[in-house]
Amino acid sequence: MNESTSDFITRKNRDWEKNDIVRTKNITRRFNLIWKREAWTFMPQSNYNEKVFVIERLRKMKIDGKIKGHGENLGEVEYRIGYFIVGKIGRARGRWVWGQFCPLLPAQDLIELLGKAKEEKTILCT
Repeated sequence: MNESTSDFITRKNRDWEKNDIVRTKNITRRFNLIWKREAWTFMPQSNYNEKVFVIERLRKMKIDGKIKGHGENLGEVEYRIGYFIVGKIGRARGRWVWGQFCPLLPAQDLIELLGKAKEEKTILCT
């Protein structure tokens, strides 16, 4: 691993401050959703220094393509929990990459990540 966990988080914070647009494909692949990334919280996994969790607050801004039943939700806020990990095979080897699968995290890390996200105002509680 060339880049430390703290250096990675610093770099990712800079990158995301410059680019706050997130594009996701719908499960049908018939349209894309365009989101504005309003806030995020990073936290390294406590027992594995090559994995960093993230919670993002995303606001649905636009729908790109023809769909039914989604347009009325523009402006809605949703949260995405994901992770970055240092790749082990192929071109990803030694580089920080977005995790492909749902995150698995230690119970205490989940509690800490949610607490940190609330403290940093990534998660808005009413």
